[in-house]
Amino acid sequence: MANSTSEINFYIDLDENKVPEKLSWSAQDGGVNSEEAKAIMLSIWNSNNKESLRIDLWTKDMPVDEMKLFFHQTLVAMSDTYMRATGDEKMSETMKDFCDYFAEKLDLNKTI
Repeated sequence: MANSTSEINFYIDLDENKVPEKLSWSAQDGGVNSEEAKAIMLSIWNSNNKESLRIDLWTKDMPVDEMKLFFHQTLVAMSDTYMRATGDEKMSETMKDFCDYFAEKLDLNKTI
């Protein structure tokens, strides 16, 4: 049986100061073709160095209120991923408690 591969591509249009003006991404296997985005957060684990590497990009016209929602939804997704990856329900629930606190402090409950 042959191995298969899949690609996810990110496209970043930069201004003259190398600040992102437009972000888009494609994932053929997922049916995504040049979908526009306002922000991207990508974490990569380097097992050799035991460190996390990050790419955090957002367009200069990303609204702050949307960035707050983006962070909140990312934190909630991370707690779900943590649960699936570790089976640690107690810590996952603790992380979700923080997500609730985060949303409350930023008054996001009106927009969620």
